[in-house]
Amino acid sequence: MNGTYYDGNATEYDWVLDKGNVINTNSSGGELALLLTETNGGTRLSSTRYVHYGTITARLKTGRWGGVVTAFITMSDIKDEIDWEFPGDATTEGQTNYFWQGNIPTQTHGTTATGLTDTFSNYHDYTLDWQPDSLTWLIDGNIVRTLQRSDTVDSNGVSMYPNTPSRIQLSIWPAGINTSAEGTVQWAGGMINWQDPDYLTDGDFYALVSSVNVTCADPTPPATGVTSYTYGQNASSFTPSIAFSNQSTVNGAMGGIVGVNGPWVMGTVLGAVVFSLIGVGLA
Repeated sequence: MNGTYYDGNATEYDWVLDKGNVINTNSSGGELALLLTETNGGTRLSSTRYVHYGTITARLKTGRWGGVVTAFITMSDIKDEIDWEFPGDATTEGQTNYFWQGNIPTQTHGTTATGLTDTFSNYHDYTLDWQPDSLTWLIDGNIVRTLQRSDTVDSNGVSMYPNTPSRIQLSIWPAGINTSAEGTVQWAGGMINWQDPDYLTDGDFYALVSSVNVTCADPTPPATGVTSYTYGQNASSFTPSIAFSNQSTVNGAMGGIVGVNGPWVMGTVLGAVVFSLIGVGLA
């Protein structure tokens, strides 16, 4: 429950709480609430294992308040990122986006899927189907966007496509606050109303998570004894090489550990798994 105490042992915990607060909504299980309060700065839950391509589905109910963003993303140690985001009170749509190595494009890569039934009141399955040559976003099994890797090549021949092992992150965060950029506040539906009747009644804003399902699709399946991914020398000017490793991640920081004169050890390899968000081991 406190990510600062996580020692890198991914066999002990499936998720760590990086910040904020979570609660189970009932004693018999079924859903986990991610909480946002005026003082906690939002909540983020991160998987302890890394995915290097695969199909990831999160079953969610989003928030419904202006300025409050619900997110389901993947994030690598060098800021490759793939997003499902649900800003503000727009509860009939979801937004897709991606980033390569933290680069902010001059023209957004984001798109909006519309026509959803109320995302606050209803669970939907949001999927990221991330393959080496294509990336597909789906809702309830229906494709809403497909990106080809070949379409991300810039004028210098660099493929600006997410391609490095990533953790899964679930969050609710405050975009509509004084410290946010004006464009961010507008995107999120305005400033947060901390006097909203829902907030006054419950003492928080929230999003709900029922499950996360992961099927990995490493280009080369890991052999017996593989425990982690490592970055090696750059395969090109902008793309690091990725290799399997039997190096331990225990006693490493959440973002990986660095051996003396050795490669960067990113974290434990993730196999096909269904994470129940109730009763999971949290550091």
